Amino acid sequence: MADKPKFLIVEARFYQELADEMAQGAEEALAALGAESERLSVPGALEIPAAIAFAGAAVEEGTRDYAGFIALGCVIRGETSHYDYVCGESARGLQTLALEGGLCIGNGILTVENSDQAWARASRKQKNKGKDAAEAALRMWEIRNQFENV
Repeated sequence: MADKPKFLIVEARFYQELADEMAQGAEEALAALGAESERLSVPGALEIPAAIAFAGAAVEEGTRDYAGFIALGCVIRGETSHYDYVCGESARGLQTLALEGGLCIGNGILTVENSDQAWARASRKQKNKGKDAAEAALRMWEIRNQFENV
């Protein structure tokens, strides 16, 4: 791996302005911590785990060099049960990749009731969940390295 660890930011573009705000927060956090980043867009939150699985396989094959992954997206509750499925399945997919695949993932998929809650969490001037997800991914990479180098 290069001197600076590189993280893949996988962002759901369903809510484009929110995605951009969170990705900028993640990129700023990684740069401040001495890491590099690359962005990959997917349509929605359900597609994030599959994209990370594809990228993780490329790392395993040696064709890509990512230290970890940052999952960014937003799911806003609607009038149907679709919200529950999207939230649960995207979280389950990420957790499976982390536990079974050993991937370092920061989960920044927002699950909120409305747009106001989404913006409060996404905004770099408020809760900055993109930053939090980036820091989590970097920390998990450090922990994995601690146990690999024993």
